[in-house]
Amino acid sequence: MRPVKLMKFVAHFGLGGTERQFVNLGLALEPSRFAVQFGCLRHWGELLEEVDAHGIPVHSYNICTFRNPKALGAQLQLARDIHRYRIEIVHAYNFYANVFAIPAAKLAGARVVASIRDMGAYLSTTQRHLQRFVCGIADRILVNANAIKDWLVADGYDAGKITVIPNGIDLRRFEQRAAVETGLHDEFRFPASAPLVGVVGRVKPLKGIEDFLQAASIVSSAVPEARFLIVGDGFVAQGRNISRDDAYQHDLVRLIARLGLRDRVVFTGFRTVEQVLPQLSISVLPSLTEGLSNALLESMAAGLPVVATRVGGTSEVLADGENGILVEARDAGAIANAICRLLETPSLAARLGSEARRSVTDRYSMQRLAMTTSRFYESLLAA
Repeated sequence: MRPVKLMKFVAHFGLGGTERQFVNLGLALEPSRFAVQFGCLRHWGELLEEVDAHGIPVHSYNICTFRNPKALGAQLQLARDIHRYRIEIVHAYNFYANVFAIPAAKLAGARVVASIRDMGAYLSTTQRHLQRFVCGIADRILVNANAIKDWLVADGYDAGKITVIPNGIDLRRFEQRAAVETGLHDEFRFPASAPLVGVVGRVKPLKGIEDFLQAASIVSSAVPEARFLIVGDGFVAQGRNISRDDAYQHDLVRLIARLGLRDRVVFTGFRTVEQVLPQLSISVLPSLTEGLSNALLESMAAGLPVVATRVGGTSEVLADGENGILVEARDAGAIANAICRLLETPSLAARLGSEARRSVTDRYSMQRLAMTTSRFYESLLAA
């Protein structure tokens, strides 16, 4: 049989969790079963280099706001492209891609999948209504956590349209925990024996970084040798440009100064998880809202003990005391207590890290995601 012609559509190719899953899944699909093309609103992002290296076509429509009258013309162009390339399935990811691509794909006669991968914390009331409307004309809605499905159903979505397929990660990247040649201790002049406690992910509001810093202040009193890392970058859209969100990082720097943590906390900027995670003692995910965090799965795959807030799909992955520690969101004291427990009880940290890796290996591999999603696409066409 000829491969199914599939277009996957995303806002851009930045280094967020959605974009990483978008690209990884597109590359993992079996070429004999799917002929993949990518579409985007903006031809921007670090992951484009990886896409180009694999020779996957990328259709860009150069849209930075839906208020621009040219947006409608760009949607019509997308519909023409879908028709011209005889795309059979269009799969859009998150609010902006859903709103732009779903009507165009329906107009062109393709089967349409909408992905929603968060709990809508960043959406205005108008945006929520608009997304619910466009997802209502999609054939299926794909989410990565049961918590998101429950939220959507409560918000008026058709439960019968929603399928849950969790994230998957490439486990081969975490087969060894050997430190890289240039260690973080040397780079930031930390004491060689200092345990490193890190938050890994996009640096932006609602990730709970303020609570992490408050917790770091408490932990520093009990475990003075501990050091803390904020690993990642934030970015903000400004017209047609996308730049680092320095304003938010400056706010965090001021908080660090007020807490007296200048010599204990560093911003590393963007780093590959393979480079950073093997050097951490503990990974903390203090988010105020989540869908299903890639950083959580990657930390677990690296065999790290994880402290995470009980939000979104996190509790579907972590069982408190079994393969990690769950705490309530916005509770810096609970985060600090959990970190101290792990630092002061190495046997507990080792057990939780080992169980974390085992559970991710069993349930959240990229191979499993590709297989499950392939069957999902094929069932959509068969229906």
